Amino acid sequence: MALKLGVHTGQQDVELDELRSLWRYIDRNGWDFISIWDHFYEAPPIDGTHPAFEAIAAMTLLAAETEQVRIGCHVFCMNYRNPALLAKSLMTIDHASHGRVEAGLGAGWHVQEHEGYGYTFHSVKERLDRLEEGLQIIQGMFTQERTTFEGQYYTAQEATLFPRPVQSPIPIVVGGRGEKRTLKIAAQYANGWNVPYINVEEYERLNGVLDEWCERIDRDPAELERSVNLHMLMGATDSEAARIRGAREATFTRGGTLSGSPQEAIETLKKYEESGADRVSIAIRPPIEWDALQAFVEEVMPAVRG
Repeated sequence: MALKLGVHTGQQDVELDELRSLWRYIDRNGWDFISIWDHFYEAPPIDGTHPAFEAIAAMTLLAAETEQVRIGCHVFCMNYRNPALLAKSLMTIDHASHGRVEAGLGAGWHVQEHEGYGYTFHSVKERLDRLEEGLQIIQGMFTQERTTFEGQYYTAQEATLFPRPVQSPIPIVVGGRGEKRTLKIAAQYANGWNVPYINVEEYERLNGVLDEWCERIDRDPAELERSVNLHMLMGATDSEAARIRGAREATFTRGGTLSGSPQEAIETLKKYEESGADRVSIAIRPPIEWDALQAFVEEVMPAVRG
């Protein structure tokens, strides 16, 4: 199967109208997937004053602006929403998109926005415990008509989800790189796993760890779709690639980038595919480099998909 290609569009430092134009462009030009993120403040953190739009509302708009691509969030922070309510929101967006949603879920990491918006930033263990409990409620509501769950942090009493999602069920994707808990949780409860901004060697190693967790719980590793996000530093030409990298490399990590010319991008994508990726999403940050995107469509996509 050909490598799937997506675009990760963090909704900060950009006008909504420009973001909507970007989504429509992606939808028209052959990508498989668009994701947003779940932040109240800018990421990486600065001072909380950069423009940033809320995720549920943005994902609903994304559903309305597109027709072909699958859509998701990498990832909804379990601390920010009651899991049963989040399941209800995702079901609604699944209907708005006519069945194109995937549910990306994670434990959260952004200390500043937790504190600013009044959410306790719990220990790593508690955040992962909350993720595991919330996942069980959401999975239950996606797969059965009534869900009852009694956990330490979350409960559900005969919770119903009507209308039922268009998809049966909505796929769940767990995001993160923690080897002891996150990958175990993905193996136990999810349909997919996503990790951002790591080099290809580390990606291949973590894929192996995920396979080991699947084997421990007697699950076929092939059931889990594997995806990775890479910062988009590619240019349409060598000179444009040098300009973009020079302007952005101080902000973005070197390990998880798609850099250089279109040919270099093709080689990088093929390496991630060989290391276990079913889908690679390029992360777009303003200002949007439209010429680079068009070069990706015209040169990179055909070569990667064969």
